[in-house]
Amino acid sequence: MKFLKTTLSLIFLCSVSIGFAQKKEVQIKVTKVTDHVYMLVGQGGNIAISVGEDGVFMIDDQFAHLTPKILKAIQEITDQPVEFLINTHWHGDHTGGNENMQKEGAVIVAHENVRKRMSMDQFNKERNKTKKASPKEALPIITFSKDVSFFFNNESIFIFHVHEAHTDGDAMVYFTESNVLHTGDAYFQGKYPYIDLSSGGSAQGYIAAIKKALLVINDDTKIIPGHRNISNKAELQSYLEMLESIEKNVMAEIKAGKTEEEVTKNTAITKKYDDLGYGDWFISGEVLRKTFYRSLQNIN
Repeated sequence: MKFLKTTLSLIFLCSVSIGFAQKKEVQIKVTKVTDHVYMLVGQGGNIAISVGEDGVFMIDDQFAHLTPKILKAIQEITDQPVEFLINTHWHGDHTGGNENMQKEGAVIVAHENVRKRMSMDQFNKERNKTKKASPKEALPIITFSKDVSFFFNNESIFIFHVHEAHTDGDAMVYFTESNVLHTGDAYFQGKYPYIDLSSGGSAQGYIAAIKKALLVINDDTKIIPGHRNISNKAELQSYLEMLESIEKNVMAEIKAGKTEEEVTKNTAITKKYDDLGYGDWFISGEVLRKTFYRSLQNIN
């Protein structure tokens, strides 16, 4: 028994040590997208920064514990401060560093629904989890209802709201002269999307958001998705086709009177894209089928 207790203690200590080591080992990878725009990847949503004579224009900020590493990575590119921080939506892997960044002097900007959701406890029905309200210091201090433009670092930066997509507060950011689009989580490159129904997201709105993005960009546009790799218009077009195909399949099942359970278990609905690897991460084909059913069932 004594040996067993000692062994269990060692296993526990090793697990804790490995956990801390893994947390420490998160590195911020910097990719130069254009002469003035960079993508920063660490833990959480992809960050974009525009660098120039006016300072740093930043999109999203991942988690609070990563702020020092993120700032260090930025300082290796420029000695200019972060003047503006845009939140593409309210989720913590994109806004977790807000309070730290506000203390650094950044002006935080987001859609009005981002501030609303961050200001109060949020209960996620699908995950049965509540996220506590953020402190005042973490909240955006400038909000917009539809679209807003910035003129910064010698280019026009167009920020536009996409309705009821990943959430009800999504914004995409287009650097017009650099021809770079940051989509936030309204696009997960190469993988099924997470559509947060509890935060006002919808399958219909997600598809509409992709269509809106395609109207803005051209064949040469570089796309920074909310997660994963730099993309382009051709990939985004294929992504739209995937979503519309699954929407069509789920709607056919709904019209045939199938239940949520039947649609969720019907692997044929997403098989083509499951086989291409879209579902081999935290949003599986099964999860996506359920999400589409719940989102589409009322428009049958």
